[in-house]
Amino acid sequence: MKLSVEQPGGSFYDAGHAPAEVAADAISPAAVVVNTEPQPAPAPPPEAPAPPVPPLPDLTISLARLYDTASGREEFRLLHRIGYVDDAPGIGVGTIQVPADLEHWTTDLTSVPSFLTWLVPKTGAHLPAAILHDGLVLNKDEPASYIAERVIHRDEADRIFRDAMAKTGTGLIRRWLVWSAVTVATMHEARQVDWTSIQKWHYRIALWGTLGLIVVLGIWGTLDLFDTPGVPSLPWMGDRPLTALVGGLSGALVIPLLLGLTWGKFRIAGWIVGPLIAVIIPAVLPIVLVGWLYVGVEKLHSWHPWLAEALAIVGVVAAFGVFIASWWFA
Repeated sequence: MKLSVEQPGGSFYDAGHAPAEVAADAISPAAVVVNTEPQPAPAPPPEAPAPPVPPLPDLTISLARLYDTASGREEFRLLHRIGYVDDAPGIGVGTIQVPADLEHWTTDLTSVPSFLTWLVPKTGAHLPAAILHDGLVLNKDEPASYIAERVIHRDEADRIFRDAMAKTGTGLIRRWLVWSAVTVATMHEARQVDWTSIQKWHYRIALWGTLGLIVVLGIWGTLDLFDTPGVPSLPWMGDRPLTALVGGLSGALVIPLLLGLTWGKFRIAGWIVGPLIAVIIPAVLPIVLVGWLYVGVEKLHSWHPWLAEALAIVGVVAAFGVFIASWWFA
């Protein structure tokens, strides 16, 4: 199965399918090829090698779909490289091509949990930027694969991702939310970065300290809102229900903003992620739980269909029993 997606001209372009070394020479004599996938011994060059395919003014993303029926995993292999020109003033990397290894490298398009696809769908205007980021970032299960004028660290790859989304017309709020999410992963994993050990632990402690404190205060504030016996009141929440609610919501914004200052150069991500965790995640949590329940039932049915059917019958009978008992004793 082959898919083709056209992207208007701009910073992105079709980089063709020439060998990685040829593509690197076309960028710059000093360009690097980042690709740790083992390669077979090169075949002897033909007598008259064809010149590399010139970049096209418009990007066409050509994909070959790969589907593993055993695991249900869907991946895609690019048939042409994606080219991108990072021209950010003063910090731009220049020309980048993804992937270096067209034969082995694959992508799952936009890596996003299923319950968040309403916010960031798997495909859309941001797709070229998402594939570009996949090639720049060293994941646990596959190597980074790109051609560029120099080595690109992960936090810089996140910035390139954000700027590239802007070039494709992705909305301001969505691209900063996505950048914040990938920045959280970079701070936690601290791989493919040029930070010192102290910096790595600083970012990890700031990240998990912030998230942990927000969760604790969120639970505490919820118990305080419902006047739970034995729970002391938070100083910014009043005694009346309305003042307690207003004070709690203001604290859910102000406290994460203050904690975000501990994130250093990633403080903007902290100012975005913190309030989201405090305000939005509790609303999304039921959706996450329902999603997990669905996945669990699906896996159980694939492993033991009879057990899944038996549990379904027991669940329906129990629901009827509770319904009748509640009606009877009401």
